[in-house]
Amino acid sequence: MDRRLRVVRHAFGAELERLHNPRRIIAILVLVVVFGAIAAGLLARGEEAGADARAYWGAVRIWLNGGDPYHPSGPFLPYVYSPWMLPFFTPWALLPWDVAWFVWRGGILIAWLASIHWAYERRPLAAAVAVLVLSFPIAANLDTGNVTLVLALGLWVAQFSDARVAGAIWAIATWMKWVPAPFWLLLAPRARTWGLGWLALAGALSLLTLPLTIIQMQALFGFGPRPPRLDYLVLLWATVPWLWRHPAALSGLDPRTWPANLGALRTQWGAWRRRWASDPGGARRRVRIEIRAFLGLENRAG
Repeated sequence: MDRRLRVVRHAFGAELERLHNPRRIIAILVLVVVFGAIAAGLLARGEEAGADARAYWGAVRIWLNGGDPYHPSGPFLPYVYSPWMLPFFTPWALLPWDVAWFVWRGGILIAWLASIHWAYERRPLAAAVAVLVLSFPIAANLDTGNVTLVLALGLWVAQFSDARVAGAIWAIATWMKWVPAPFWLLLAPRARTWGLGWLALAGALSLLTLPLTIIQMQALFGFGPRPPRLDYLVLLWATVPWLWRHPAALSGLDPRTWPANLGALRTQWGAWRRRWASDPGGARRRVRIEIRAFLGLENRAG
């Protein structure tokens, strides 16, 4: 009993010591303010929220009933994604709308809070600042139920997943929105190769459903002029795991480091040019090795 009591006292003391850390206190205050503002906005919207999620829900039901999800009638926005992606939404869309909306938003909130917990445990103040900076696009996605936040969380998970799974997540996200394409660089080397393979498969599936794919493109580009999609900035949340594991990358944003970084690049470029001039064949082999290593096809030592 005494041993258990000592363990509890030690854990309680450790938590108190953590809370006395000024950076953690500031982080907690920032997160409380952001969470409060987002919650107030979502409550104020009430039943008006969920327009994008309702579009996915309605598209599946129209499709299952033999209708055209790209030109819906009633209170639905048109579905604008590939026809072969409709089955992805089907299990969820079979629920009644009120239940489906609760599951959609609730699941996204739980996953987002779990990602915040991961980031906060490692860098409390940086995590709070990231949430604050991205609070508007996050709130916008939670309000409309747009799939972009789901894709951002998927790209987050991809950085901790098996190469096949990670590549599939990136390929699906990219085929849906195209904006996530640059996140290919954040994947593990082998996952990059799988991602390109899955993306080619996505293209093949769109070709196999070509009549509907043409209709999809017409629906996608038939909205006319649209304002800048600031809600797409929520995808930046998917960079957090990579940045937390590569903190030196943030130093490149400091203007004071630019002269040194530029000088290092010039030195490397000069060395590469000299190597190419003295041994073109060896330089080409080295480039091939680097490309294969970048794609996870061989070790750099090879």
